[in-house]
Amino acid sequence: MPGRGPLPKPERSRPRDTARRAAEQVIVQTDDELRGPDLPEGFDWHERTRSWWATWRESPQASTFSGTDWDFLLDTAMLHSELWAGNAGVAAELRLRTAKFCATPEDRLRLRIVIDVDAKAAPKKQMGSARRSRLLSVVNGDT
Repeated sequence: MPGRGPLPKPERSRPRDTARRAAEQVIVQTDDELRGPDLPEGFDWHERTRSWWATWRESPQASTFSGTDWDFLLDTAMLHSELWAGNAGVAAELRLRTAKFCATPEDRLRLRIVIDVDAKAAPKKQMGSARRSRLLSVVNGDT
């Protein structure tokens, strides 16, 4: 079963135009927003597929999906459900389809998708000097 070749080398080890390469990257941020449609009724979805679909809907990559992407992913969900129902013959196609959506770190590296995991972290507040003095006086036993 053919793959897509070796992974690209890390940016720092390439002697090419790094500014151009950095501009080619797509940075997506984690925001826990629910995107995309629910799985349609009328199909016997495997429970693992329902969980898998929910993961895709909350993924940072989902912010880049268009309507046609969601349609393609829905067809992929049907393959996913078939695989979990015991049809191993769909595994290769499922692997290829999920790679198109950056399912693994390897896929994201190949497609130049970077997930900014620190975007969700709130900036730390600096403690004021008056509050710091009050807290230190309590800790030191000064009242």
